[in-house]
Amino acid sequence: MKWVSTRGASPPISFVDALFAGTAPDGGLYMPERLDPLPPGTVERLAGAARARDIVTIGTTIGAHLLKDEITEPAMHALVKDALGFPVPLVQVTDRSWALELFHGPTLAFKDVGARVQARLLHHFTDGTPLTILVATSGDTGSAVAQAFHRVPDARVVVLYPEGKVSDVQEAQMASLGDNITALAVQGTFDDCQALVKRAFADDDLRRHVWLTPANSINLGRLLPQAFYYFTLAGSPACDVVSVPSGNFGNLTAGLIAKRIGLPIRHFVAATNVNDSVPVYLKSGHYEPRPSITTVANAMDVGAPSNFERVQALYHSDLAALRKDVDGYAYGDARVVAEIASVHRRHGYVLDPHSAIAWLALQDALVQEPDARGVFLATAHPAKFREIVEPAIGQPVPLPPELADALRRPRQSISMPAEYSALERFLRS
Repeated sequence: MKWVSTRGASPPISFVDALFAGTAPDGGLYMPERLDPLPPGTVERLAGAARARDIVTIGTTIGAHLLKDEITEPAMHALVKDALGFPVPLVQVTDRSWALELFHGPTLAFKDVGARVQARLLHHFTDGTPLTILVATSGDTGSAVAQAFHRVPDARVVVLYPEGKVSDVQEAQMASLGDNITALAVQGTFDDCQALVKRAFADDDLRRHVWLTPANSINLGRLLPQAFYYFTLAGSPACDVVSVPSGNFGNLTAGLIAKRIGLPIRHFVAATNVNDSVPVYLKSGHYEPRPSITTVANAMDVGAPSNFERVQALYHSDLAALRKDVDGYAYGDARVVAEIASVHRRHGYVLDPHSAIAWLALQDALVQEPDARGVFLATAHPAKFREIVEPAIGQPVPLPPELADALRRPRQSISMPAEYSALERFLRS
């Protein structure tokens, strides 16, 4: 199968080439030329694995299907087993609401799933040529990618994050590993970081000297594994509605891919903070990316979400068709913090700010569908945002050992102006 640009002006290429390239020459993002449905009976068979919370069996089946003719099923099984040795529990919070907890990996964020599988895919396909993994992050992506590639042979990782705009824990996880990991604290916003990364990938002269590979969700190796955990809902009574906290929209794109190949999710909710370009588009039909606004849910502070281009490509820019599958809701900081307190008080469940936004959107969606039940994706451990969560719930959030260790390590980030010349000099060094 070939992989094509969302903009349609670049030639189709193999998955391996798309994996290492990241973006297409025409500036678009790679997608499969088609999404074949799963063979009959596959979803029913995966329901047993879903009940057992067996993400390895699910990931092997879905990964081998999406990458057929590119990787054998035994090879897929080996790398998924190595990558995803942690639980993905489904926790009931109310009689109509469940949390799919995606924060039990090494950095306690959902991005561990995609980043760890991507690292192993790159290692599987590489011929030993040194790679520079270049990624922009608004929070959790950087720490997940840094941990996933830490000490991986022939890989140098460069993470750009907005200086002073990520949590203390997020910065510690990115900037304290050392070895082959470099954290660049950019004097600007996430959108500035993302613009710098995009410019680097479009710089043909730079790429003749440095083999660059992206590791955020613009890369297929990060994006496609996120479809795996949606299939842990196979056979669940709770997947009438699935609420997805959305920043760069890779998570929602993966869910829509899961639906397209056969997972019977009836409806999705795109849940955002006040960076609400997509919810506004879904309501008004007018899409206008704009500069990002800093919020308590910083991993979602994205004013111009890259992966929305993939969503548009999936639906051929047909707004009416997209609206049949996706609603959008947005929430401000005060509402988010108040809901963290309310859910803890009423249900004894502790939300981080991103998961709280998904929870809020699910509750609003369920009001519209009184007979439905739903799942919200809980994407980060609340301890990663304890400076927000603890005042809201009025008590400490126990710090998991992984986070305590990261906070004890010295930081090694490098401050850099939001100027392409500075990034280029660093990458050539």
